[in-house]
Amino acid sequence: MVDDGVPVVALAPSDELFVKTASNIEEVAARGAKIILISDEEGIKKLSNIENISLKMPKTSLFTLPILYSIPVQMLAYYTAVIKGTDVDQPRNLAKSVTVE
Repeated sequence: MVDDGVPVVALAPSDELFVKTASNIEEVAARGAKIILISDEEGIKKLSNIENISLKMPKTSLFTLPILYSIPVQMLAYYTAVIKGTDVDQPRNLAKSVTVE
């Protein structure tokens, strides 16, 4: 499923799972994927040989890590939707997903 030019957004904070995440990133990079790496300074240094684009995040506690890392992913989704011309304020099937029990 991953081949030349496929964009892969990788969230890789330097935590206890970094080695496994880095292994997955290296695997998709070997298949020619374009890597967008979101990590802290330490993670970016460790993966500097493979990332195409990197976004450096501040070092933070494990408690706040998911909140902090969700912000750039949400912004990426928002701007991608805007560029594609979709209505970001009225997503398709929203009423159906909210009202169905």
